[in-house]
Amino acid sequence: MKYPWIDEFLLSKAGVTKDLQAEWNWIRYMIGGKMFAAVCLDETDTPYYITLKLDPLEGDMLRQEYEDIIPGYYMNKSHWNSVKANGSIKDELLKELLDKSYNLVFEKLTKKLQKQILSEEKNG
Repeated sequence: MKYPWIDEFLLSKAGVTKDLQAEWNWIRYMIGGKMFAAVCLDETDTPYYITLKLDPLEGDMLRQEYEDIIPGYYMNKSHWNSVKANGSIKDELLKELLDKSYNLVFEKLTKKLQKQILSEEKNG
């Protein structure tokens, strides 16, 4: 995979956990129990897509601009987008998109859960 930093980058964010969704062979990254990113693995456990959530208008614009960003692989096509794991998307852009996905999902959590996650980050 072109983005070897992705696991460390995502796990460094406040409150993030990961698991393997075995039925799909996806490594899911979640905050407050809600997925905001996934690394989709093929039958040899090689990453082939990085799926993330974006504002529908931004996702549509990016899919028109970059051939390596497609509608979400096995996901809602208006909110989720997939980046080819060996594509031409620059690290900086992917990090920006992952940050946006994290923030979109974090903002949808209850205020109580947001405070809990942020206080754990300060105390941890």
